[in-house]
Amino acid sequence: MVFDLPVEAMRAGAYSDRYFVNSREVLKADGHSPQVLMQVFCRGAGWLCGMDEAIAIVELASENRDALTVRALHDGDAIAAFETVMTIEGPYHAFAHLETLYLGALARGTRIATQTKRVVDAAAPKQVLFFPARHDHWQLQTRDGYAAHVAGAGSVSTDMQAKWWGGRGIGTLPHAAIAAYGGDTTLAARKFAEHLPADVPIVALVDFDNDSVPTSLAVARALGPRLYGVRLDTSGGMVDKSVVPQMGQFDPRGVNAQLVHNVRAALDEAGFSSVRIVASGGFNVERIRHFEHERVPVDAYGIGSSLVGNHGDFDFTADIVRTNGKPSAKAGRMERPNPRLELVP
Repeated sequence: MVFDLPVEAMRAGAYSDRYFVNSREVLKADGHSPQVLMQVFCRGAGWLCGMDEAIAIVELASENRDALTVRALHDGDAIAAFETVMTIEGPYHAFAHLETLYLGALARGTRIATQTKRVVDAAAPKQVLFFPARHDHWQLQTRDGYAAHVAGAGSVSTDMQAKWWGGRGIGTLPHAAIAAYGGDTTLAARKFAEHLPADVPIVALVDFDNDSVPTSLAVARALGPRLYGVRLDTSGGMVDKSVVPQMGQFDPRGVNAQLVHNVRAALDEAGFSSVRIVASGGFNVERIRHFEHERVPVDAYGIGSSLVGNHGDFDFTADIVRTNGKPSAKAGRMERPNPRLELVP
């Protein structure tokens, strides 16, 4: 795995909170080199990710890696709140400037992995498609895609999201392509099937005309076995035409259970039982759990913004808890040895 770290800038302190850089410079100027034990923990429970990158930062951007002893948990490990996930022991000036960096790597990775793991568990054994690229800065795609992969997401939407684990992005027939073909979903789907390689699964968005049942059938008839699935993505402010006659006992807006049942029944009756249904549009853990409890016939969930928002306490903290062999944690903190930590060679 290649992290493409700007090592020289990191070592110089360009990405670090200035007070850590100042601390390193003062210690060096004063000739003071205490041996410390730095202890890292997360404030909330979750699934750890970002550790490989955090270790790489310490390995490559510290001033004397050979003088440091690092112990850590692994990416993908379940962690409890306040559990020690990593320790760094050695002369403080050698790694004082890196705290901002390894904490940030752990916070971002763990947040994405934990939120993805929660929806993966809620949807199991159905596939979760990791589709939040448009909801965050493009430079975060690679590490976020890796975190989603660690958490068990079935696929990602961009090649950069798949870079660290050697995969490729997948996608559906988007609304923009349908618009480019004059709003004709079937024509756009046929063109995708005609010009894309045979191993690219064709999944068609079918809500362009807010009439998902006939659109799904039209695409299925046009593509036959080449159609992998249809994706329901009705806006949360609209009611699909097929749902209107059934209104009265449920919220009819957006992608709801009745809409999924309508599309599934129509496809099955027409002989297209192999066509899968992907549900997207505002799904989160709670909505997925509700759908699964009600046995809504969804084959996969496309999840976006709910996976990258900050919906939990995934801040990491680092404390010096021992200096020159003596306890030195601040009030309210203490050394928390963790037998799960493994030595990083």
